[in-house]
Order: sequence, then structure tokens, then C-alpha cells
Amino acid sequence: MKRLALCLLAFLSSAAAAPPVAPAEPFAPEPKGNRVVYRHATLIDGTGAPARGDMAVVVDGDTIAAVLPDTELSRARIGGAEEVDLSGRFLVPGLIDSHQHLATPPARRAAEAWLRRDIYSGITAVRDMADDLRQVGDLARAARIGEIAAPDIYYAALMAGPSFFDDPRTRAAALGAVAGKVPWMQAIDDRTDLPMAVAMARGTSATAIKVYANLPARLVVRITQEAHRQGIPVWAHAMVFPATPAEVIAAGVDTVSHVCYLAYQASERRPASYQDRFPVDYSKFRNGDNPVVAALFAEMKQRGTILDATLRVYVEADRTTRPGGKPYHCTPDLAERLAKRAVRAGVTISAGTDGHSARDNPYPALNDEIELLVEKAGMKPIEAIRAATLVGAMTIRQERSMGSIAPGKLANMVVLERNPLENIRNLRSVLLTVKRGHRYARLSWRPIARDEAADDD
Repeated sequence: MKRLALCLLAFLSSAAAAPPVAPAEPFAPEPKGNRVVYRHATLIDGTGAPARGDMAVVVDGDTIAAVLPDTELSRARIGGAEEVDLSGRFLVPGLIDSHQHLATPPARRAAEAWLRRDIYSGITAVRDMADDLRQVGDLARAARIGEIAAPDIYYAALMAGPSFFDDPRTRAAALGAVAGKVPWMQAIDDRTDLPMAVAMARGTSATAIKVYANLPARLVVRITQEAHRQGIPVWAHAMVFPATPAEVIAAGVDTVSHVCYLAYQASERRPASYQDRFPVDYSKFRNGDNPVVAALFAEMKQRGTILDATLRVYVEADRTTRPGGKPYHCTPDLAERLAKRAVRAGVTISAGTDGHSARDNPYPALNDEIELLVEKAGMKPIEAIRAATLVGAMTIRQERSMGSIAPGKLANMVVLERNPLENIRNLRSVLLTVKRGHRYARLSWRPIARDEAADDD
């Protein structure tokens, strides 16, 4: 027995001194020292700057080491690195969908299928706008270390008024617990200990607080101030019911979602709660620009408030509304006109979808949103690419590490066969996605099977 104890002690001591190294996951980021040079590309860097021809990008592991004209690429800089010839191809930053929902209710297999299509379509990061964070957190971990083929995931913990938690989606996102009384989905009123509530939300590893619905302006202000004091951003609906768009923007939130909610500011009558939403007053926009909404756009530009317009939501709602059914609160036409005015006003706009394209669609909903920004909201293709790259990174406060192709940033890039500046639909010509240096060839993508996301049919 004594000898066995000594042997066990020796084993434990050696294990402590030299812990076992886990094998690399199949989609793990590339380690430092694995160098690749992408050569002769036409570079669209995500900043809005003009495209540059015959460029080289040097990648070391998961990081961009250099970006320079190919003619300046010396043999010493190449130094035995793998060379990838992108002659005639176009290189853009990894795309970012700034509005997804991956787990309401949790359906792990379907979520992984959507994420797999995302990554093979050029999306290297997504912003999840509040779900069951027990599952989203694990998806984020799996994506980050390379267990699954997926973009990186940044997500929000939700706060809303107590009356909002009658919504069946909240119960689906808190199964096994009580919606409104869990750290990722909290009911807030005047009695709430807000420093503790924000700290609990941060404890879920959330990137931000999402202010959702059924809160008065004073509580939107208090939540925003406390979140910012604790160093975490606030994402909000553009109207929080009854808090108006003007009050939400004045509270200092970092992003607002759903462009049509801004139109409620011009309406004489507004919904008192999320559940009681009714159509905006279209007559206020009959003669073109509305001065009330124009003032909102000016305030957003001055503050740097990012608009997550979600144009695709209005198109899908219009397509799926049954004849004689309850009308949606806004038409695609008004949403597109509002977004066009926001573009003209200089509001910073991100590309968010708030939904998935059909299971058998080879590309995700983000392509639809980007195309709507160009074809309906009047963005130039280079502006829409910035909305889906650098601005997307700004929504998650990751612009120092992603969103553009520059030295020191993550090697998140997309190789396209065709020029997206000539036609934004050429973003659907993905040949290769690079995320944290790991390569995902489009030819290796496996389409979403019926039994992975059957509820889409």
C-alpha cells in the first residue's frame, strides 16, 4: 500500500509539473510561426478606402503581420512562408452579422448548422442579441477554440420591464428557471439593485446589456449609466416602449436596432408596451423627410450611435403576414426610405439580419441585408462592406482586433472570385474564408441537411 501511495504521488507530481497538452481542435486558430502570404490580391480593406490592386497580406498564425504592395514583398519577408496566389481575386475583411439569435429556444444542432453556413460564406463574427446564454456561451466557447466551424460569437444579456416576461420567447430562453430572474434575462424596476444586476449580467461573459422593452426612460438611463460605469456597452431597441426613440438615444446607448421603431417618434400616439405595438403613422412620412426623425438622425450622428437597421426583417414580415392578419408595425417601403435618410444624414449603420435565410439557400441572411443596404437604402457597395465589417466590429467593441485588414489585427478575411464593388451581389462568390488564420474553403462546405434545421421548411 505504501509503495502504491508513493507511485501515485510521483505520478501526480509529474502531471503537475508537465500538464498534458490537449490536441488542437479541428477548426482551431493557427499557431504563431505558421506563416502564409496571400499575394496579388485586389484589397478592399473595410475602412471605406478605395480598393488597391496587386496587394500582399502576410499572416503569422492568427494575426496579420503586414499589408503591402506585392512589389515590396522581399524574399526575406516571405522567408519560407506558404504563398497563396490571389491574382484576379478580391480580398475583403471577414464579415460580421450584427444581429442574430442562436438559442431562442435552444436548438444546438440547428445553431451549429446556421453557424457552419455563416463561416463558409465569409462571416467571421456574429452579435447575438439575447438568447438562452447557457447555450450561447457554450457555442461561443466551441467556436473560439475551434471545436465547431463557426464565426466568433459576441452576445448580450437582456434587461426589460417585468411585464415583458409574459412573452413566451423569454420562457423558452430560460427553461428550467424563471424568465426575468436569471442573470441572462432580468426583470428591472425601480427597486432593482442595478449595480448587482449589471454585475450578474457581466458574469455570464456577455459582451453587452440589451435593453429590450417595457421600460420607462428613467430606467433606460440608469441601466445605461451603470453598464457604462462597469465598462460594458448597451444595445437597445430603437424604442423601448414606453421609452421613446429620442429618450433611448439621449440615454447614451451604444447601438439601436430596427430602423422603423424610430418612426414612432413622429407619431402622435405610441404603444405603451412591446406587446401592444401597432403600425407607425405613415401619414407623417407622406411628403418625404420628417423633421422629427431627421432630428433623431442628427442626434445619432453627433453621439456616434450605431443603427442596426435590420431591413430584411421588414421584407420578411411583409412576405409572411397572412391576408387579414394583424398588420406589422412597418412596411418594407417605409423601412427602406428611413434607412436611406439615415445614410444621407451620415448615421453609422451596421449590417444585422435578425433572422436566417432558408435552409436550402447557399448563402446566409447577411447577404440579403447587405444587398438591401445598397439597392434600397442607397449605400455605395464600399460603404455596405464597411457596414458589414468595420462597423460590425464597432458594435461589439472589437474594432482594434477585427473589421479591417491591417497589421496587428486578426487574420479574418474573405477571398472572392468577383468584384463586390462592381456588384454587391458578388459577395456571393466566396472562394475561401480565413478566421484567426484557419482556412475554410467554400468547396468544403456541407449544405444544411433537412434534419439539422427541419423547422425552417
